[in-house]
Amino acid sequence: MVASRVLLAAGCVACFTHAGAGEVQVAVAANFAAPAKQLAERYARASGHQLSLSTGSTGKFYAQIRNGAPFDVLLSADDETPRRLEQEQRAVGGSRFTYAIGKLVLWSSSEGVVDAKGDVLRRAAFKRLAIANPRLAPYGAAAQQVMEKLGVWSALQDRLVQGENIAQTYQFVSTGNAELGFIAYSQIREPGKSPAGSSWLVPQALYAPIQQDAALLQRGAGNRAAGQFLEFLRTAAARELIQAYGYGLP
Repeated sequence: MVASRVLLAAGCVACFTHAGAGEVQVAVAANFAAPAKQLAERYARASGHQLSLSTGSTGKFYAQIRNGAPFDVLLSADDETPRRLEQEQRAVGGSRFTYAIGKLVLWSSSEGVVDAKGDVLRRAAFKRLAIANPRLAPYGAAAQQVMEKLGVWSALQDRLVQGENIAQTYQFVSTGNAELGFIAYSQIREPGKSPAGSSWLVPQALYAPIQQDAALLQRGAGNRAAGQFLEFLRTAAARELIQAYGYGLP
């Protein structure tokens, strides 16, 4: 059994190795920045290819790709954007797949602010609540869904602080500019460590599944390294790392 695993691992490395190093321009949803960096390092070691990562909101990436931004691969925070790009023939047909399922968390950098059931939202004993822009960021849209289902969306309007993306939303909370906020669970979930502060992992019944899809963009269609990176994302080692950052798997 051990020998077969060693052979399998060697075979996987061989799959991603070829003469001549390539470079891949990857647009990465802000929530996936930390695992993407780890995956890029592992992929570089296995293949010799280099990934250049740009992080931001999925909505802005969509606009940039439509305007000719030089990305080879999109790691989206939703499934709708890659599907739309595929329909518009800006992504390669059949290349789209789900690489992670996101989880939403209500978090404060301070202990004792957020309770285990999220009742802090009803008590509203805070001045500012940070969310990502619901029009640009799927995690922001999910936060809005949660508050609507809890019946607090209207009451909290004057306390909301909107980040352009989930990374900026995290900064609002981590710096104390907002006492609490809805962010991606992966942003406080570091493998092997307990999250700092206080948090409520929002039940997934309160928001639509955050299905995060990857797609090969038309610019990357002839880039072998880009296609191989998407294959790498499907490997057991990559999926294990993604799960370690708190994501669900399809």
